[in-house]
Amino acid sequence: MHVVDALSERAAWFRLLTPELQERVRRDTLITAYEAGAIVERKGERATAWIGVLSGLLKVSVGNSEGKIASMTGVPAGGWIGEGSLLKNEERKYDVVALRDSQVARLPMHSFNDLLDQSIAFNRYLLHQLNERVAQFIGKAEYNSLSTPDARVARCLAELFNPLLYPGKGLRLDITQEEIGYLARVSRQRANQALRQLENEGLLLIKYGGVQVLDLDGLKRYGDEYAA
Repeated sequence: MHVVDALSERAAWFRLLTPELQERVRRDTLITAYEAGAIVERKGERATAWIGVLSGLLKVSVGNSEGKIASMTGVPAGGWIGEGSLLKNEERKYDVVALRDSQVARLPMHSFNDLLDQSIAFNRYLLHQLNERVAQFIGKAEYNSLSTPDARVARCLAELFNPLLYPGKGLRLDITQEEIGYLARVSRQRANQALRQLENEGLLLIKYGGVQVLDLDGLKRYGDEYAA
């Protein structure tokens, strides 16, 4: 995919820039292909670029010295992550792993900072994204500790359809049950059971290689009665 086409399709903020800044971004952006299971960014490494998913699916996770891993979120095509580490000029606090073959864009820190300095529209976009990201992680901390596995799967799917974080997506998502299990911290078999339950309740349809969402608000609210 050509860089300009990729950014136009998978970076909502790109269309907010002036032609001059678009050209700067086009020139500086590096696109890299990763196989499933590959490390895209490693915890502890200095952040040097803003990360965008052009195709595929990434997982953001943290682990400890005992080998325990907790998934923080999934990032489908159209998502951009890692701005916090750039703004604070610090090391990554998490690992980013490709759950499937993926194409990843990197906008270098110096270009990212130039956009902050020169584009009010970009600053406004980033502010909305950061606010939404905070709300997402607060919600995840709550439902991961209080909700059932069915609710975790429902909320996990709802996150991947967030229109502010991942704009331009329809209501179908190409994702396997194994990938859902990784993100929701349940087994593939338990993810399958949860999807069947959500389908029975009319919230989604299970499709070959993915899911079709019928009631996004219902997925977002699923399990509230258990957390009350």
